[in-house]
Amino acid sequence: MNIADRQKPAPGTLFVDHVSHFVADLDAAARVLEALGMKVTPASVQQTPEGPVGASNRCVMLEEGYIELLSPTHDTPAATRMRALMRRYDGVHVLCYGTPDAEAEHRRLQAHGFEPQPLVALSRAVDGGTARFKVVRPAPDKMPEGRIQYVQQLTPEHLWRKGDVNRLRLEEVFVVARDPVETAARWARFAGLLPRAERDGVRLETARGRIFIGRRETVAKLLGDAPPAPAIAGYAVRSSHPEKLAARCKAAGITVKRHGKRYAATLPKTLGGAWLFG
Repeated sequence: MNIADRQKPAPGTLFVDHVSHFVADLDAAARVLEALGMKVTPASVQQTPEGPVGASNRCVMLEEGYIELLSPTHDTPAATRMRALMRRYDGVHVLCYGTPDAEAEHRRLQAHGFEPQPLVALSRAVDGGTARFKVVRPAPDKMPEGRIQYVQQLTPEHLWRKGDVNRLRLEEVFVVARDPVETAARWARFAGLLPRAERDGVRLETARGRIFIGRRETVAKLLGDAPPAPAIAGYAVRSSHPEKLAARCKAAGITVKRHGKRYAATLPKTLGGAWLFG
């Protein structure tokens, strides 16, 4: 099975598909990642059948999942909501589950009171073709930690192209909550997952990737810093050579601290958020 095919969850399962940094300057954010030796895709404009969404992106494609840089580019309602979130804190504002059936997720969210917005068919032009996907989002106030949503990747072969894939894997996302137990119960209903106590918080495990929900002080101990709740503080990636990535971070002026067998990096304001890698 090639890398693109591995991004499709099996029936009845979920993946952690991607996380998104909301950034003011796409190219400046991309330069930070390129300085760390990562390949970043060219800028692409997101479209619906009715026209532009109001945002452009660049991506760091990984062996499992990807990291998105997303910037508001037009005066649309979606772009206005993005700018409002960016005023709260710099960093990660999207966690997207990968699903094999967007319509089924939409029906389930309706049944569980999340008042999902109409299912959206999105596309964006990429080198060699058009990437197409379906997105399911709840009503904005139902998941206050960020834009928590589902995506069904219809054309992963146009995104996970061999020459664009970085040798990293997205493995965990860290969520800040005032009440981790209550928040985890809601997230469990949203994703149909079983919450489990872990450390001083709660873990939700998907078929590929997991979510950790904890108080601000708990998450800050793991990542080095965390925004006020409710928020997405950062994420963990698996690297085959974490010591080399740590050295590149230090050379780029990024603060890195050893955390057990892993490293915690506080990302610059251009990106915002934090990494845990090992």
